[in-house]
Amino acid sequence: MATASISLIKEQTERVNPPRALWVPFELGRPLGSAEDPQFQRNVIRAALAMLETATEPTIEDYPVEAPDEAGPGQWACPLSIAPPDTPATATGRLLAEVSRLRPWSAETRRARGRTLFGASGAAIDQVDEVVRALTSIAETGDVTSMPAGDVAWSMPPPLLIRHLADDLRTLYHEAIAARPGPDAPNHDALNQWIFTETALGEVLLAVADRLTEDGSRRALLVRGLLIPEGHYRGGSAFASGAARIEPDRR
Repeated sequence: MATASISLIKEQTERVNPPRALWVPFELGRPLGSAEDPQFQRNVIRAALAMLETATEPTIEDYPVEAPDEAGPGQWACPLSIAPPDTPATATGRLLAEVSRLRPWSAETRRARGRTLFGASGAAIDQVDEVVRALTSIAETGDVTSMPAGDVAWSMPPPLLIRHLADDLRTLYHEAIAARPGPDAPNHDALNQWIFTETALGEVLLAVADRLTEDGSRRALLVRGLLIPEGHYRGGSAFASGAARIEPDRR
């Protein structure tokens, strides 16, 4: 039987060497992250189950999102100014400008923590612009299967790579907010609401989801479900009927 597990202590998991494990950066006793946040918990479970599709040899994968503090969304607003004075005309230009304004704040969080979850795509943090160009190229061209251009040693081929491109950019955004969270730290729902209604990243992610829909393959639809959280794709779930079913590795 194919298995996937969730790990809270990475060193221990490395010694056990299970077939598939998702390491999550949460406090002990909370393997699914935030309490009273079922959507966040579902996303963690989906990420673990997705390894049944992507991992064909013993693998420990890092979950790219840290559990937010237990603050409700309230009237939270991003305390960082991310809109450039002159809005670029293209999606690539808008996202590059947005990332450029968030990068210094993200670096502050990395310095404070001494680590980062950025890198799931295979890109280093100084290659974030290549991640942006790879994701926006998919949104603009509709090509969800070709390897992106650039000098990055991408971690896997598309369409599965698309999920990790998005995760790396979300990591940068979350790190930026963590450096300057405002009077109340946002919870997972507030962060998703901000990303998908107020940022160029949300605009690009929705465009990529549409391209995955156009492709229509089982893998493309699975990636679409992992890309967009519940309630943010056309007002509902990004998982199509049957798209979330994963055929286990029967080796």
